[in-house]
Amino acid sequence: MKVAVSSKGKTLDSEVSDIFGRCPYFIIAEIEENKIIKFDAIENSSASQNQGAGISAAQLVAEKDVGALITRNVGPRALDVLRQFNIEIYNGSGTVNESLQKFICGELEKS
Repeated sequence: MKVAVSSKGKTLDSEVSDIFGRCPYFIIAEIEENKIIKFDAIENSSASQNQGAGISAAQLVAEKDVGALITRNVGPRALDVLRQFNIEIYNGSGTVNESLQKFICGELEKS
């Protein structure tokens, strides 16, 4: 399963971003057998848009074929797009790695 995390940086040690649509990066992690087998950092090109950043960011995440998103705050229009693609949303905090480990253990709260 692929999981996207809104991130302040490009590594698993980066902090989870407080905002979805204007976060600097998305970490796309591939999880198999309860382990992170690989990850990619994707720059969020939507972050600098004047309007519609959340919608564009949601489309960017959906194009990566993820099944879940870990973030802190998603706006209503971005939420609609994510739901159209059946992407589950979870509340994350701390580092990207900490949030992914909590996701794997079923310890994250769904939004």
